Amino acid sequence: MAGKEVRVHNKSAKPDNIVKKEARIFQDCESLEKQLPRFMNGFFRYLKGNVLPMTRYAYLHDIKFFCNYLINETDLTQASDTSKITLEEFSKIKAVDVNIYIDYCRQYKVETDDSVYIYENNNSTLARKKSSVSVLFKHLYRDELIPKNITDGFDPIRLPKAGEREIKALQDDEVMIMLDAVTNGTGLTKHQHSYWERTKKRDKAILIIFLTYGLRLSELQQLNISSFNFNRGEFKIFRKRGKESIMPLNDSVKAVLEDYLSNERADESTLSDENKDALFLSLQGTRMTERQIRELVKKYTSIALNTTQHEGYSPHKLRATAATSLIGRGNSIFDVAALLDHEQVTTTQLYAKHKQNVKHDLVSDMEWEKERLGEK
Repeated sequence: MAGKEVRVHNKSAKPDNIVKKEARIFQDCESLEKQLPRFMNGFFRYLKGNVLPMTRYAYLHDIKFFCNYLINETDLTQASDTSKITLEEFSKIKAVDVNIYIDYCRQYKVETDDSVYIYENNNSTLARKKSSVSVLFKHLYRDELIPKNITDGFDPIRLPKAGEREIKALQDDEVMIMLDAVTNGTGLTKHQHSYWERTKKRDKAILIIFLTYGLRLSELQQLNISSFNFNRGEFKIFRKRGKESIMPLNDSVKAVLEDYLSNERADESTLSDENKDALFLSLQGTRMTERQIRELVKKYTSIALNTTQHEGYSPHKLRATAATSLIGRGNSIFDVAALLDHEQVTTTQLYAKHKQNVKHDLVSDMEWEKERLGEK
């Protein structure tokens, strides 16, 4: 599809932009498959039929990285190209070789002509890389392409239990600081302020939608004007696995969206056909990318947190903010789970536990009887 116009004959309920995005992911996956050994074709078919498109891409990317590692860092293959690694060479790989690979992934360097890049991964990333290789080896064993299932010998990687994870979310007062920044430009640098003058209504609509619904970044980025029915007070989003969900509009969301659409968004006559329906546009008149939205969120959250933009929060942490705020207002975790599209309510319970800890801290500062008795 490179260099060619992509045209969609769409008979599904999905908007064309989502169908095109999925087609691009599909093409990226096919490109990666062509760079890998042909004996993995059964594994490729398994991924295509059983996992989400982005998960499929992540698995293939990890396997390509593993194959490059075999070529550049070991003597386990004589191949000079990842597609030329043989099944015979793969059959000789032992569990200890994979364990050494995972240890290598903790920290490795990549040298270019003028720079040395150091990459360091946490246990969550290591677990994903291990999972990708494990699924591959299990599939090859199941298809009787290799003689042994070596995955039982892979070293475990300890990940924090659900209750040990630190939930990062804005507190309500920090949300107010952030919304004041996007409304009035407070806390912005002179350079940021010049852009803010042209995008403040768009930016505010983006933040309010994240905070109200806890949308995933991809869900917000793919929103269209046609996604919204203002007369009925609702809008449509497409979740993971193609699930369609109707969300109600509250007054705040309706107000900021109408303000943006009426007073700031570029006129349709100036836009290409591909971007006429896109809800959130860049200054260039194209649909905002996920990266642009991520940087926007980090900018405004960094003001709320009084930190650098690099240390600002991601859109996913605004999703956590929505969850903790809703639960803190007394809403049922089951209702919050439904709004946020959590497949397991145990995920939502993490945010409930986080809010309980905050309440504990607040109550510990309200020792009325100790104060009456003069105790500290």
